[in-house]
Amino acid sequence: MPEVYRAKAELFRTLGHPARIRILELLAERDRPVHELLAAIDIEASNLSQQLAVLRRAGLVDHRREGAEVVYAASVPGVAELLRVARALLADILADQASLRDELVAAPGPAEPAPDGEPPAVGHAAEAVPE
Repeated sequence: MPEVYRAKAELFRTLGHPARIRILELLAERDRPVHELLAAIDIEASNLSQQLAVLRRAGLVDHRREGAEVVYAASVPGVAELLRVARALLADILADQASLRDELVAAPGPAEPAPDGEPPAVGHAAEAVPE
């Protein structure tokens, strides 16, 4: 397999964590100090630090010191576009799923099982036999 596919797969693995996606969304808006990221994302400080390290190693974010604060920034301008495309793709997928769900709900389906757990009777056998 050509190396370019491995590199793309690694990029998508890096993006495969909800906290990393949220970090990138926030940094696509503007540079942010760590305390702002922590306030905006509901994770522990140690977990945020780990996720930022993964994004740094992947080359997706940079950081700098400003006084006592560490400020993070998206290092690649295309990150914002990638996130917009991913959002649109997800919206399309979910719209298709909602359409399928609506179709499924509207379509006739099998009868409900009888309260005793027996399968429902079908055809002529459904008629009660007099005792």
